[in-house]
Amino acid sequence: MKISPASQLRYTIPDSGLARKFRECGFAAPISASRYTPATPSAASLDGIDRAAQLLRDARHPLLLIGRVSRDPAAWAARVALAERLAAGVGTDLKVGASFPTDHPLHVDAPGILLRPVLATAIAKADVILSLDWVDLAGTLKTACGGESPARVIQVSQDHTLHGGWSMDYQGLPPVDCMIAAEPDSVVPALLAALGPNNAPASYTPRADDFVPAPTAGGLIATDDLAVTLRRVVGTRRISLTHLPLSWNGESWPLRHPLDFLGSDGGGGIGGGPGISVGAALALRGSGILPVAVCGDGDFLMGATSLWTAAHYRIPLLLIVANNRSFYNDEVHQERVARMRSRPVENKWIGQRISDPDVDLAAIGRAQGAIGWGPIERLADLAPALEAALQAVIAGNVAVVDVHVQPGYTPSMTAALTATGRK
Repeated sequence: MKISPASQLRYTIPDSGLARKFRECGFAAPISASRYTPATPSAASLDGIDRAAQLLRDARHPLLLIGRVSRDPAAWAARVALAERLAAGVGTDLKVGASFPTDHPLHVDAPGILLRPVLATAIAKADVILSLDWVDLAGTLKTACGGESPARVIQVSQDHTLHGGWSMDYQGLPPVDCMIAAEPDSVVPALLAALGPNNAPASYTPRADDFVPAPTAGGLIATDDLAVTLRRVVGTRRISLTHLPLSWNGESWPLRHPLDFLGSDGGGGIGGGPGISVGAALALRGSGILPVAVCGDGDFLMGATSLWTAAHYRIPLLLIVANNRSFYNDEVHQERVARMRSRPVENKWIGQRISDPDVDLAAIGRAQGAIGWGPIERLADLAPALEAALQAVIAGNVAVVDVHVQPGYTPSMTAALTATGRK
């Protein structure tokens, strides 16, 4: 089957034996695919743009919360221009893909899965907040402000079109002073035009990249060590992080391009990491950008068979397993429940640990047709294994590296868990 160029978009069937059988069975002529394309996204009203621009123009402490946006480099540049035009702080997170340079001086805090304390403080101090389809805006504002936000809130989103009263999966409705029901990519240029000329510098000087992981005793490996070592091995090669684990520290890896990180798997989507990464690797094949996934061991075990598809169709992919031998997020939860119910905290591991015996994850990768390394247990052995695996991916293979990391989260993640009552 073949899709012709967009200028002549028609769905056609090659003249093969299958096509002849279709004709012999009396099937109609090929359809015109252009008649079945999705609807054009809604545009913002002029009144909404003017109202939002006035609020932002009058703000003394504006803040942009950037959520679900496209990977278009032009849209990325427009968001940077808007932040610089307003001298506004910017917040991003790791639930969605890269949306703003995280080493920009206006970026308030490193991105995280949960709301980090520095960004929470910025939200509480802001007088105008522009949400570009931020995930769970209501929960974020409530967590940061301890209740309803005193700031004027501009919400640019079409999330309300997906809300279902039966499931209540949207969690809560945010307090909004200016609602613009449109795609953020179409609103940002309109806001820039409404705000007028930009007197800010045309480009920014990135903050110094001085992240140093905390030392790990005994030459063992923490997730921060894995991130720093991977960055050193990758060097100047272009890569795309297709998936990251909960223990990932946003400070360890600056995001500078829309394809630097493709986003998470949604709410509690454990097991999706390998499959999502295979799909992303297929999309990136031939682009010159190497796909790299970092998955937890539980995530990998639930989706490992998707690697067979990558091996079968020769889709290059580097998958690193940050293997803490546990469904650790549930250990944290069970510790909290144990404290609430006056039960023994030392039993939190039951039903969650993946050890005694340890699972040979590299062998599971090899069983799907990948090349496997590990388990890598010492920091001194990590760089050579990652370099060999990277070269295998450059040669067109699927590579799995099983890295034993120490259980635990970053201090900011732990603080966020405490603030939200999850620890």
